[in-house]
Order: sequence, then structure tokens, then C-alpha cells
Amino acid sequence: MRPTTPSLYDALRTRQQRGRKALAVLLDPDNLDETSLLHLLRLSQEHPVDYFFVGGSLVLSSHQAALIALIKEHSDVPVLLFPSHSMHLEGPADGLLLLSLISGRNPDFLIGQHVVAAPQLKASGLELLSTGYMLVDSGRPTTASYMSGTLPLPHNKPGIAACTALAGEQLGLKLMYLDGGSGAQNPVSAAMIAAVREAVATPIVVGGGLNSGEKVYAALAAGADVVVVGNHIEAEPAFLAEVVEVVASFNQIAHARELAP
Repeated sequence: MRPTTPSLYDALRTRQQRGRKALAVLLDPDNLDETSLLHLLRLSQEHPVDYFFVGGSLVLSSHQAALIALIKEHSDVPVLLFPSHSMHLEGPADGLLLLSLISGRNPDFLIGQHVVAAPQLKASGLELLSTGYMLVDSGRPTTASYMSGTLPLPHNKPGIAACTALAGEQLGLKLMYLDGGSGAQNPVSAAMIAAVREAVATPIVVGGGLNSGEKVYAALAAGADVVVVGNHIEAEPAFLAEVVEVVASFNQIAHARELAP
């Protein structure tokens, strides 16, 4: 009998349990054309990444599906949709981050958009990863907070973030995503990541404002399982090599622990 391939979620949980970190590159269809995407894909072959997240707060362009098809043609890296609206579900992806905006109190992004999308998602065959999405104050307004009509979590209140994540885990959400938002001025603090890490057992994804190797290192050291970089790599593609090296340094330590008697 041919062994079954583990689900995206099972693979991520196994990685987390082994102390392995992961890197996701967030691709915004509004900011990419075929030429820039192919350049990033060539870089990702030299500096391997673990996931491509595709989506954005607006997605004004109509070529998301074509961009995903181009990724699948040139890369074996799993592609996960990162939708901000029930209209942003097109494309031959492998899975979808089913986001519930638990940091806010807008019912449309807690359950409303999910109701609209449910029949389409059931028919899609996509693996759905239910995700507690938490926007965190990054020092300035972001598109995500504006479009969702919600206030972000205060950046200096890690206890609120921890309780929010705990409630999400108790509701059955499988991932927690702490996000400063696109173009964040400051990343999610190490203290907040650590507080959430202590509160929940789920994998933790952290993004927004991770525009230096030092910031990526701090997020991983505080307990992030997956770091997400987007805007800075679009502006500075060479940054990918630096991030990959930081993630690899953690995974080398995890590998050495596995081999230790």
C-alpha cells in the first residue's frame, strides 16, 4: 500500500513538535506581475522556503489564479490562500488559511464571510486550516485594520493576546496568526509572542514588520513556529537569503538535538 501524504496541518504540527521552524513568503497579487514572480521563484529555488501564502487585504487585480498556476508550474512549495474576503478564493492552491478575526468584534470577519464562502470551500477540495487571526498594533494604521473595521490588539498588552489565543484554541481553531499587518512599522513584540506561546499548544504564525534578520530571529526565539515575510522581499528580493539563513540556524539546532543521545 502506498503511504499517504500527511496533510499540510499534520506536517506543520510534526515540524512544530520536532522544534523545526518554517518560513512563509506572502505574495500579494496586486504587487506582482509574471516577471517579478518568476524572479522570486528562482530565488526560492536557491534559498528554499516552506510555504507561499497568496492574498492581500484588497486584491484589486484579477490575476490571482494565474499567478498561483505559475507558482505551481515552477515550484513544489505548498501554496496556501490567505484571503481577506470570500471573493478571494480563486486559484489552484493546496490549502487555505480559514481566518477568523478573533482580535476584533466585526461579525463579518468572525463568521459572516465564512457563511458566504462555505459551499464554495466545501466543493473546492482545498485543505482548510482554521486560523485564529489576530491583528496587533504596529505603530500606524494598516490596510487590514482599516478594511476589517476593527481595532488591533494593543502592542504592549501580551496578556490580552494570550487570552484571545487561548479562547481561539478552546473554540477549536488549529493555528494562531499574530500579524502586524501589511507594511507594519513595528513587528509583533517578543513578549507578546512568548505569552501566546505559553498559553496555547497550536502552531503560531507571526508576520508583519519582519524586515531584518534580527527581527525574524527575535520572533522565532520567542516561540513563533512560522514567520511570514512579504513586503520587504518584494522590495528587496535579496532579503530572502538572509531570512532563510536565520530559519535554518534554528533548524540546525533542532536537528542536533534529535541526534543527541
